[in-house]
Amino acid sequence: MVASNLHRLLLGGGGLVLTFHRVSDDLPEDGLTRSSRNFERFCRFFRTNFDVVSLSEIVNRLERREALAGAVAITFDDGYLDNYEVAAPILQSLGLPATFFVVTQYMGSDTVAWWDRDLPRQPGWMTWDQVRELSRAGFDIGAHTRTHVDLGKVNGTAAREEIAGARADLVARLGRAPEHFAYPYGQRNHMLDANRELVKEAGFRSCVSCYGGVATCGADPFSLRRMPAARWYRTPEQFTFEQLIRRW
Repeated sequence: MVASNLHRLLLGGGGLVLTFHRVSDDLPEDGLTRSSRNFERFCRFFRTNFDVVSLSEIVNRLERREALAGAVAITFDDGYLDNYEVAAPILQSLGLPATFFVVTQYMGSDTVAWWDRDLPRQPGWMTWDQVRELSRAGFDIGAHTRTHVDLGKVNGTAAREEIAGARADLVARLGRAPEHFAYPYGQRNHMLDANRELVKEAGFRSCVSCYGGVATCGADPFSLRRMPAARWYRTPEQFTFEQLIRRW
């Protein structure tokens, strides 16, 4: 039950897909990291003021050309260990759904992503057993390529290997096909139109970005915008206020 009309002011008839990466108290908050306290504060705020649903429900409504009516979906990118250890327990305690987009060849590996090399400690990746446990707990697992390649630069056979290959990895590891795909880096220039067609060809139902914006009735599920919950939004109230200002 939505407890306020805030969602109507902010989103109109639209919906919002939020992106997180890390939820950790062992690293300083930065563009990819939220503390457990701040993450829980965001979750409680959205549970109270919006209609938190799964990403699949967002896509269902888009496919039926229904209004999203203040719906919010929570997603994570990359597959960090703290997603399992910290974020998932918070989500479960609040009864909230989420989608975890994983880089399949990073899971269970010692790979250090280039953007993490200067961190004071390495956050680590989930193991496949942990990914399977999230799936069994009812969380959705999506694909985020095999190696976090820039799909704005790679095309053809190499892109197909990253897209369809990641889907095949998840089928093999989880015993079920993922429905949703998130392209790495997430800006407009990081996804070629030809690669978006490969996402459709592979059998996904959606393809999400990470450059902001509201999902509106009739939007293309394969060009679905997501809003990063980045560090410059210190509180959910600030986040909401700035979105209202932008909308007006």
